Amino acid sequence: MAVKKDIPFCPILSIGTDGIDMVCTQERCSWYIPSVKKCSMYIMAYNALLSANSRQAAQKKK
Repeated sequence: MAVKKDIPFCPILSIGTDGIDMVCTQERCSWYIPSVKKCSMYIMAYNALLSANSRQAAQKKK
């Protein structure tokens, strides 16, 4: 039996579903990047976090 944290969910389809996570369709989804096995929304959010962290670190050095 799969544990809930092991089941990938779609962050876009899950919006507004009252706490019910919609399962990610992975390779059948246009947002999925097979080469890294991640959703492009995840990659964009991760890159934005790295960018924000680097800007904050640069401002702290000033």
